[in-house]
Amino acid sequence: MIQLGRLIQPLMNLLRDQMLAYDVLQVDETTVQVLKEAGNTAQSKSYIWVQRGGPPGRPIILFDYDPSRSQNVPLRLLDGYRGYLQVDGYEGYNAVGSQPGITLVGCMAHARRKFNEALKAQGKTHQRDPRKVGHAQQGLQYIQTLYQIEREAKTITPEERYRVRQEKAKPLIETIRAWLDEVFPSVPPESLTGKALTYLHNQWPKLIRYLDDGRLSIDNNAIENAIRPFVMGRKAWLFSDTVHGAKSSASLYGLIETAKACGHEPYYYLRHVFTELPKAKSLADIETLLPFHLKPEQISRSPA
Repeated sequence: MIQLGRLIQPLMNLLRDQMLAYDVLQVDETTVQVLKEAGNTAQSKSYIWVQRGGPPGRPIILFDYDPSRSQNVPLRLLDGYRGYLQVDGYEGYNAVGSQPGITLVGCMAHARRKFNEALKAQGKTHQRDPRKVGHAQQGLQYIQTLYQIEREAKTITPEERYRVRQEKAKPLIETIRAWLDEVFPSVPPESLTGKALTYLHNQWPKLIRYLDDGRLSIDNNAIENAIRPFVMGRKAWLFSDTVHGAKSSASLYGLIETAKACGHEPYYYLRHVFTELPKAKSLADIETLLPFHLKPEQISRSPA
């Protein structure tokens, strides 16, 4: 598997070049355990960094291994990138977000989650009288309305989506800001509602950035979905033995998830790659094997 991970490196290099060339990108990270890593115990946490981007019709999902969760990792992975970068509230992204030409976009799903947790913690006794709407319930209702607008605009073009957001979401955003300014000072910051309001206040410039471009998403749920197969797999295989294994695993996960995003059945796509890649004699030959350059019908599904 390590050898296969190294074999596909030319494909991964081409995918990264194309991903960084497009100006919309999402990044997230999750933990992984590596048993044999210099300077760390077997119980130490390392990280898989996931990036999701690519131009329309050419989705790209890449996984990268690093023992650290520091700000230096996204600085390294996104060296040379310019455009929108959608992330969660983790402060480790602030350094790359301060680079010239990069605009951070926040995740409204994280804000919604915090208000939902605050509302659940209050129990049903606080929700019996429909005339009394608490701050947690009001915040959640506001955000749910923003999501309703997004559902209505899901199938239209980015240009049309931008127009809909300006007409419907922007006025609501202004209402939410006025409400936040009114209630924020009066809620104890250590309460769950206070924490939800604090997140909304601190992340505000990034949370409303999606209004600026119809290509942007209101949240980074898409990249969380891209991470899910890795997280599910981790429950079965538990850890990587070596750093080389973790890096190869990351490469293979990236190629597989990109292939899936392009409509390929992973087994048949990988079989095609490992049959044709050794025959490649030029960069052009390698480029033809990228998932979005192949149609599913071009890949043989006959028995090997």
